[in-house]
Amino acid sequence: MSAIDDLPPLSDVVRTHGLSAQKSLGQNFLFDLNLTSRIARTAGSLTDTTVVEVGPGPGGLTRALLANGARKVIAIERDRRCLPALAEIAERYPGRLEVIEGDALAIDIGAIAEGPIRIIANLPYNIGTQLLIGWLSADPWPPWWQSLTLMFQKEVAQRIVATESDDAYGRLGVMAGWRTQATMMFDISPKAFVPPPKITSSVVHLVPRATPLPCRLAALETVTAAAFGQRRKMLRQSLKSLGRDSLALLEAASIDPTVRAETVPVAGFVALANAFDAGAGVSDT
Repeated sequence: MSAIDDLPPLSDVVRTHGLSAQKSLGQNFLFDLNLTSRIARTAGSLTDTTVVEVGPGPGGLTRALLANGARKVIAIERDRRCLPALAEIAERYPGRLEVIEGDALAIDIGAIAEGPIRIIANLPYNIGTQLLIGWLSADPWPPWWQSLTLMFQKEVAQRIVATESDDAYGRLGVMAGWRTQATMMFDISPKAFVPPPKITSSVVHLVPRATPLPCRLAALETVTAAAFGQRRKMLRQSLKSLGRDSLALLEAASIDPTVRAETVPVAGFVALANAFDAGAGVSDT
């Protein structure tokens, strides 16, 4: 019996079903159910909430979400080897676990889940950033999800929560900072996983801002790509790749042309995106 329910310890489940983490799927199983419970609690109260979990594997976090009161968990799993283990959890929590076999990148989660919805997941390392960018790009905004509680490689987590002048600050930090309040919650040692990865993991909690600074997403993506594409150069140089008069563009955004991208706050990039959309720096000839 485990510490959170009357199902077998996760190590026994993995052994019974002959599961082994596959590197090609970005899998690292988290066996410590006390730790998965901590992740579940980080998201706040799950009462009357539908939780979407990507990559449940043998179901350690799934069990913690259900044991911590989630009304329903929708678990999206690409590895069909894990489906029998998840079926045992569904039997233990009748009517509260729906398992969808498939690739989370190809599934419109907002269309299959009914709110309020929280996304809580130990994301596969190989698709985690891509999934996050998709959720941050939701249209319309505020999005269909109430919060994101996600585990990443620590290096990626640092990029998500970074602000100007942080070494990790870049395009991902601008995007996350523009649309959400992103907070680093806690680290998880490689020793907690089977097999242990070579890096530390971190849990990040993101709450959407109800009214982000007004800006067109595509324009923000364009100017940040140019600015951070040559992050060690002054903006007057790095923004030349936009095909505009960079000095005129920066003047319209009230940004010092001698600064570097890594020192510009989110509000500055929003102003730059809006100036870009307004046609600043376009030659009249």
